[in-house]
Amino acid sequence: MRERDDMTFEPAEYRRRLFELRERMARRQLDAVVITDPENLMYLTDYQTTGYSFFQALVVPLDDEPVMITREMEESNVIARTWVEQTRPYPDTGDAIQELVLSLKQSGLGDKRVGYERNSYFFPAYQQDRIHTSFQQGTLMDCFGIVEAGRARKSDAEIEVMTRAARAAQAGISAGLAAAVAGNTENDVAAEISAAMFRAGGEFPAVMPYVASGPRSMIGHATWEGRTIEPGEHVFLEVGGCYRRYHTALMRTAVNGELSPSMFEAQERMKLALAELRSLMGPGLTVSDADSLVRRVISDNSIGARLITRSGYSIGIAFPPSWDEGYILSLNPGDFTALEPGMTFHIIPWMWGVDGDKTVGISDTLRITENGCESFFDLDEDFTVHDDRGASSPRLSVLSATPGADGADHASSTDNAKEAT
Repeated sequence: MRERDDMTFEPAEYRRRLFELRERMARRQLDAVVITDPENLMYLTDYQTTGYSFFQALVVPLDDEPVMITREMEESNVIARTWVEQTRPYPDTGDAIQELVLSLKQSGLGDKRVGYERNSYFFPAYQQDRIHTSFQQGTLMDCFGIVEAGRARKSDAEIEVMTRAARAAQAGISAGLAAAVAGNTENDVAAEISAAMFRAGGEFPAVMPYVASGPRSMIGHATWEGRTIEPGEHVFLEVGGCYRRYHTALMRTAVNGELSPSMFEAQERMKLALAELRSLMGPGLTVSDADSLVRRVISDNSIGARLITRSGYSIGIAFPPSWDEGYILSLNPGDFTALEPGMTFHIIPWMWGVDGDKTVGISDTLRITENGCESFFDLDEDFTVHDDRGASSPRLSVLSATPGADGADHASSTDNAKEAT
């Protein structure tokens, strides 16, 4: 392992992760594992690239130095970012799977028990078929989840990085709420969120913000499409902030015009669900109990709204196409996994179908502590209510937040939105 001081975490953090992985390998009687999931590669080595559509893998032997298999272009990321000493790059005209099999054989693993992530997004079936065909003297075992077992509980160092992601998320959603006024487009809102998030130190998230106004909020995972926000409409926002690939997320809702009794009830139900969960969530509470609490509070409403999904999910390292770690742990009925210190969750007591035609949300990202839980955010949970007069003309532009030719800072678009209300 190369010692260096320019990675996301101190070398000791990576040594711990590698040591604990090898402990799990030994319990599974695995001589090596082939890790292909981008999040797991990041967790173990600090390796990251957007080029993960090409095959990449970290071979971790039980008692020898790991080897990284990458596209030749991506080898620079191994050298520039990670502690990994041994690389085996392949050209675009090369055969990545044959390079992997050759690496295993030359490392003395050709007739050993080797684990691989069978459920990895980026180790497709046709490539798995080929390694089974080529690796005939050894035994291939599905070890999916062997790295995730370490990722489920975040260290103090990881919590610090997630705190920086939270600052970006909160800055972004605050700017989006201010911009979500009648007369602006969803694109205007998305631009304000993105600019604020990145200026606050955030990096590109696994998913860009969700911005859905009026009836479009009833479309699952809808985001901005240029629609103009009309007087009297609400705007649903969900933002994931990112720093060094670690994410935190939150939902908020803006309303233009008077807050109707239905929308007020929705607001209070979601706030109550979060408050009750925060009062009980901590070590020993099961996933199922946490889900049941949220589901019970949200279901007890008179406005026709439902919680139609899981009530939360683990969150941390992520690459596109998703910012969550829900495949590690999701808050669903019937899962009796007990919560442990260091686990982090995006709690989503959102309400689908208020009055039959509105989706609204208030959410929180929580970390489990030794004695309970804590939020990464300090943002007010009430709906942001704007005067129904709408935005001033011209529409918001992120360009208004940049220095002018004379070097002076012009009024920000967020300030314009506040003036318009």
